[in-house]
Amino acid sequence: MMKGGMGNMMKQAQAMQANMQKAQAELAETLVEGTASNGMVTISMTCNNEVKAIKINEAAMDDRETLEDLVLIALQDARAKAEATSTARMSGMMPAGFKMPF
Repeated sequence: MMKGGMGNMMKQAQAMQANMQKAQAELAETLVEGTASNGMVTISMTCNNEVKAIKINEAAMDDRETLEDLVLIALQDARAKAEATSTARMSGMMPAGFKMPF
């Protein structure tokens, strides 16, 4: 009887691993957008933190220091959204109380 239970657990683990790999591939293609100062700077990135595009409003280019700050704020916003999206997507696959290693 234990042998069948172990085999069933292995099948469940393999299915969970396949589902996680699929979700990770989907997240690698999922875009999030971070913004700063009402869209003066917008950064698009995937949920695995690959920056795809940066858009800067011409009005933001007047002051270099301010622009640098806006880029940083937009990047932090995009990373936070990517992390939240990834956590939400992956949390449904984990047993209760299991912490993700990232």
